[in-house]
Amino acid sequence: MIGLLQRVSRASVTVNNRTVADIGPGLAVLVAIQRNDTPVEAKRLLARILTYRVFADEAGRMNLDLTQVDGGLLLVPQFTLAANTHKGTRPSFTAAADPEYSQALYGEFVAAARSKWHKVATGVFGANMDVSLVNQGPVTFWLEVPPGKPLQRGDHKRATPSPE
Repeated sequence: MIGLLQRVSRASVTVNNRTVADIGPGLAVLVAIQRNDTPVEAKRLLARILTYRVFADEAGRMNLDLTQVDGGLLLVPQFTLAANTHKGTRPSFTAAADPEYSQALYGEFVAAARSKWHKVATGVFGANMDVSLVNQGPVTFWLEVPPGKPLQRGDHKRATPSPE
């Protein structure tokens, strides 16, 4: 599972000329779900996002996490982060999980984030979104929680996100 984390002074998502999410200072995170990602990887990525130290302390060093600065968290689904761009001029999306599974796991990821943090806003899965942000610093980190072992025949039931 991939999270492209950006420290922002503000960020928003617009769909069909309507703002559906916005935050002030905090983190904007573009989220991609890859094949073989499960709720285990989602929990690990969320824990990293909430505790990743990217905010300045009194000495100006990046020692504080989102919870310590009471920042907003904007989660935006973006399957293109799972693209393979190693060769050619067209990306391959074979590493991305299928849309139905991704939507379910993203929903579970958002629900878990909301249960752990009080300032969560989200983009709209599958929508054509306009994402606006002011990257502060700029500070951007690629966080990746590699999937566990590849699923075997019949394992999909183990990895299926619970229905909401």
